[in-house]
Amino acid sequence: MAVEEGKDDYTQDGTVDLQGNPVLRSKRGGWTACSFVVVYEVFERMAYYGISSNLVLYLTRKLHQGTVKSANNVTNWVGTIWMTPIFGAYVADAHLGRYWTFVIASIIYISGMTLLTLSVSVPGLKPPPCHLANVEDCKKASTLELAVFFGALYILAVGTGGTKPNISTIGADQFDDFHPKEKAQKLSFFNWWMFSIFFGTLFANTVLVYIQDNVGWTLGYGLPTIGLIISVIIFVAGTPFYRHKVPAGSPFTRMALVIVAAARKWSVPLPSDPKELYEHDLEEYARNGKFKIDSTPSLRFLNKAAVKTGSTDPWMLCSVTQVEETKQMLRMIPILVATFVPSTMIAQINTLFIKQGTTLDRRMGHFHIPPASLAAFVTISMLICVVLYDRFFVPFIQKWTKNPRGITLLQRMGIGLVLHIIIMTVASLTERYRLRVAREHGLVENGGQLPLTIFILLPQFVLMGTADSFLEVAKLEFFYDQAPESMKSLGTSYSSTSLGIGNFLSSFLLSTVSDITQRHGHQGWILNNLNKSHLDYYYAFFAVLNFLNFIFFVIVIKFYVYKAEVSDSMHVLTEELKVMRLKASNQDGLKE
Repeated sequence: MAVEEGKDDYTQDGTVDLQGNPVLRSKRGGWTACSFVVVYEVFERMAYYGISSNLVLYLTRKLHQGTVKSANNVTNWVGTIWMTPIFGAYVADAHLGRYWTFVIASIIYISGMTLLTLSVSVPGLKPPPCHLANVEDCKKASTLELAVFFGALYILAVGTGGTKPNISTIGADQFDDFHPKEKAQKLSFFNWWMFSIFFGTLFANTVLVYIQDNVGWTLGYGLPTIGLIISVIIFVAGTPFYRHKVPAGSPFTRMALVIVAAARKWSVPLPSDPKELYEHDLEEYARNGKFKIDSTPSLRFLNKAAVKTGSTDPWMLCSVTQVEETKQMLRMIPILVATFVPSTMIAQINTLFIKQGTTLDRRMGHFHIPPASLAAFVTISMLICVVLYDRFFVPFIQKWTKNPRGITLLQRMGIGLVLHIIIMTVASLTERYRLRVAREHGLVENGGQLPLTIFILLPQFVLMGTADSFLEVAKLEFFYDQAPESMKSLGTSYSSTSLGIGNFLSSFLLSTVSDITQRHGHQGWILNNLNKSHLDYYYAFFAVLNFLNFIFFVIVIKFYVYKAEVSDSMHVLTEELKVMRLKASNQDGLKE
């Protein structure tokens, strides 16, 4: 179906409708279908950031937790939010497909948001107000109060596990890699995807955090809950326009088959000619709308899984294409590891950066700026940079590189990594200045508010948005683009896994550094009173960590080999089939 002549009206990437029928390109997919997907993501980001941006302040002000404990609770929850997509990707790829996995997960997501809104609204589900300088002297939240609040947060996390890896993939699936015009549109999809979803983030970091700080948490959590419900309804309304990918089986099982088969045949020699390795017939790939992948020399030991030994047991014999799919997923792991440290830096936006803001003068005339609203400048900076990058930088640099993306995805990620070194250096110098002012005004011991505007923190927030426009956009596109066709959801989940591990790493580093620096009677770097702390040292430590990580990244990318373009592979397959059919017809003619 995918490669036969006369089928140009149908998509060639194996997409179908919900009944499993091939779809007409003119009737489904494209930007029309993506508009429903993008609307959902705007509201979902509003819901998520409406919670995460101000969560550290809710934990300290309402649940009376200290700096380290509240920051770690935030990063542990955010880490879980970004790790659960691995399981959502598995369910989508192996069983339910992306659409139904997303719909079911959305219902769970809405349930968590509703319970969370109740937990901040019902008086019996939160401790009484407290205005003591040291929040740890206030009455602690009861077991029931904590169970309801954190239970709601983690129910929500389960829901996002099914929505996050599938929603962007559903959007990307609306473009056919084998159609020149749609392939060109897809190159811009991830840029505009990030651009559109951060409108929701901007609303959350400005309007919602202001409502939470000045009106109340009930309305502050209730609005995004309602918005999420509306967005799911809009997404479902777009169902007649969507293209769907059929589940291709568990990617984990397919990868395990290759690794086990290669291990079991460790001592079996590889043939000198890769064509002697086991592979399915070309007709089978064409019939299923898929493409074969030729054997590559990288991770050569895995090729043993395709060596013919007489056994057809799938745990003993895998096709070359299956081996290459496994290689593609494994080759990306070192790149994934290189993104853990910058993801740890992103975790500081909603924790220590916000806590810093509470110590500074937030007045702007009669208006008081919520500390969490500074995160809006991350969004604004990113929005501006994404537009400038897509509309000006890419067309300009294409003249020299001849690359449709302007520069490679790994080069774009590398620029983001360099910016993270600069960010933490700036943050350290800014904090050093803040602490000096605290000493000069005698505000160290009492932890009072400094006569410094909160806008001294602006550079680190703006630079973080600039870094995201390079690293985060490229990271999402890279892991989607480089994943095999049958493992796209798993590939997308690599991006969220990076953020998840980054947040868990943030919790580990914060606890460890706090503990180590308080030993032997020392004051410690991270205390409840930030005016007595040494966040400047902590941020300088992060700058060094980012530098070392960049060196690791440069080494890793020297050995990375990009996978072949899908459309090129399909073109090769089509030409090979034509040659085979021509030979077959010639042989038949000779026989006659």
